[in-house]
Amino acid sequence: MNINLSRKLYLLIATSILIGLMSGCTFLNREGSQVQQQGHLASAEKETAPQYTISWTMHQNIPVPEDAEMITYIEDRFDVDLEVWNLENKRYEELLDLELAQGKIPDLFRIRQPHDLLKYQMQGVLAEIPPEVLEQYAPNIVQRIRDYDSRYLEYGKINGGLYGIPAINQTNIYRTPVVYREDWLKQLGLEVPKTLDEFETVMYAFAKDDPDGNGKQDTYGLSREGLNVVFGAFGQAVFTEQLYFNEKNNQLVIGALEPEMKKALTYMQKWYRDGIIDPEFITGENKGGYKHLSHAFINGKIGMTSMGNYYHWNQEGDYRVLNENGQETPVGASFNVKELLQKNATAEVVFGSPVIGPDGHSGSKGNNLLMNFIAIGAEAAKEPGKLEKILEILDYVSANPDPEEQIKMEYGLPGKHWNWSAEDSNSFHLLYPYNRMENYINMIGSSIGMTVPGTPSDKREQWAASAGLTENGIYNRLEVATPALIQYSSDLIRMRDRAYISIITGDQPVGYFDTFVEEFMDAGGQQVLLEANHWYTEHMETSRAQVGRKIWNMHFP
Repeated sequence: MNINLSRKLYLLIATSILIGLMSGCTFLNREGSQVQQQGHLASAEKETAPQYTISWTMHQNIPVPEDAEMITYIEDRFDVDLEVWNLENKRYEELLDLELAQGKIPDLFRIRQPHDLLKYQMQGVLAEIPPEVLEQYAPNIVQRIRDYDSRYLEYGKINGGLYGIPAINQTNIYRTPVVYREDWLKQLGLEVPKTLDEFETVMYAFAKDDPDGNGKQDTYGLSREGLNVVFGAFGQAVFTEQLYFNEKNNQLVIGALEPEMKKALTYMQKWYRDGIIDPEFITGENKGGYKHLSHAFINGKIGMTSMGNYYHWNQEGDYRVLNENGQETPVGASFNVKELLQKNATAEVVFGSPVIGPDGHSGSKGNNLLMNFIAIGAEAAKEPGKLEKILEILDYVSANPDPEEQIKMEYGLPGKHWNWSAEDSNSFHLLYPYNRMENYINMIGSSIGMTVPGTPSDKREQWAASAGLTENGIYNRLEVATPALIQYSSDLIRMRDRAYISIITGDQPVGYFDTFVEEFMDAGGQQVLLEANHWYTEHMETSRAQVGRKIWNMHFP
């Protein structure tokens, strides 16, 4: 071939390629700034911009960093930009309400207290979730709830519309433990009490007989949380964050108003006068920091408590866990026990059963299985497809049918944060240093989903069951709010606490209880009870209908 012709042909091809490339590439203008062809810019933005920006609220003890790796993982997978609102759990409602007051509504709206669902719906900040959309985009969450108890799906409905997806904490089947200083019992030659009379004997000994052996009368039997076990000996729970409702003659009653409480208050007034109850019971056992710590117990001031959950009280060796190498090792002491042993290395604790009262009742406080609600913010539903995308992400991070992916959503990346156990193919263990980090889950941005029911098969839960904590729990039979409860409950709870404290401390006689009940009912309690029983009647009818359908389907599938 002619060399000159070849050169001309090469130049023509190169020029054509260059022109083609320049039609969609970057170049410098006269001022030296970088510019792009308009069409290419629009195309690039379309390809790289996230499909949605979604604000997200979750349970957190420490802030989630903006660049948290598991948040990035979810963003990349779903082509979204997640903005986690760092609202400290201890001040969650306060901080959330500040945001709402400024007109900011989270797209994924965590409602920490189930009773607040109605309040936020009445404020107009929640979107109605069409049930068929929930079924389509969060099928695994719906199925897990339905398999456990489909009635909970009804709890999220207000006037027939679904506004809240129920987060069910199945481990709340374990009531609060009843805990004693075992070394004090041994020092005094006493056994763990089983009846209220035996309990009284132990409480007096704890306060009067120098159980810590320091030669001073500076100990007490019990404080605020322990009093709930005494109320439980008469069938009720009183010192609770909510008004606790109980069932009596197929109706709901407010436990704090039941006449048997006069008997319990008679015991307590005498014990307080005799110096058996810690005078600081009025402000509670926790003095700051982690809310489930009983500082009165940790500091050796009282010898009995019923504070916190079962996992705040396990001792070293109660069950076995996998260490960072995947080997089974005895679990270490946790929370209250750990703190106590740091104060007093020779201290010992032991669980007891809720003591039996004169009429055969016994119980300690149980936390509701309905843990909270997850809702969708009102503004999110106005953007086409956004509600569906939120539900899709929520389903993926909360109830993933792939076991490995579900563990990843909760604990982070395999090989970095955790690994499967070589000994048990169904178990996994956290890796160093994450197994020794508090709140590392928030640090990496995992576990952003909701709690869904499943089979509690962890060894910790097996230990809790073996300790009898599935028995004798006193639960609130009204797990949702009514308009009257929203309007009156705060004032009624304050009225309840003032009356009980004034009777226990002797500022009022036990007979004042009857006056308190009358004043309580006049201050909105009557309307609260009326609406609670209206809900309960409807709920029971729905439950009977569902049971009837199940029986029919069993016989005529």
